[in-house]
Amino acid sequence: MRKITNQELGRPSAEQFAAMEKMPVTVVLDNVRSAQNVGAFFRTSDAFAVEKILLCGITATPPSREIHKSSLGAEFTVVWEHYPTTIEAVTMLKEQGYTVLAIEQVEGAVMLDKLTVDSTKKYALVFGNEVMGVDQAVVDLCDGAIEIPQVGTKHSINVSVCGGVILWKFFEGFRK
Repeated sequence: MRKITNQELGRPSAEQFAAMEKMPVTVVLDNVRSAQNVGAFFRTSDAFAVEKILLCGITATPPSREIHKSSLGAEFTVVWEHYPTTIEAVTMLKEQGYTVLAIEQVEGAVMLDKLTVDSTKKYALVFGNEVMGVDQAVVDLCDGAIEIPQVGTKHSINVSVCGGVILWKFFEGFRK
């Protein structure tokens, strides 16, 4: 086995990425307090061609050295917007026809391994604060919720790791 070079990977330039079709998924960050987690979301969103990220409340926004450290520049390729509250962002997305799903452990959540992505829909995925999760008032506005099955003792995983797991499932669903 030989490692593939960056040139051989044939990645698009920033200009080509801006012009290419995106997955009809918007990431919503509900008061995510770590700028490094925000940066990781930018990098993962770039990898899976997410249409945009909505940074809400106290969530850090570019320019930020801490975001840049983990995003490796993806804050320049992924479209983002800031909203004073997540409720404003979710309300706007619902008005635009998005199916809004909280990524949270709530009654009635669909386990990720049982989720079927409907390629005819636009989705908004709400990821919550590292300690408190998605605010209950935001959960109340959502059309549903997704939970990642887990068997360990901690009952949670880092929010940016969660983002990678969830976004892969949607990327896979839209590629079929």
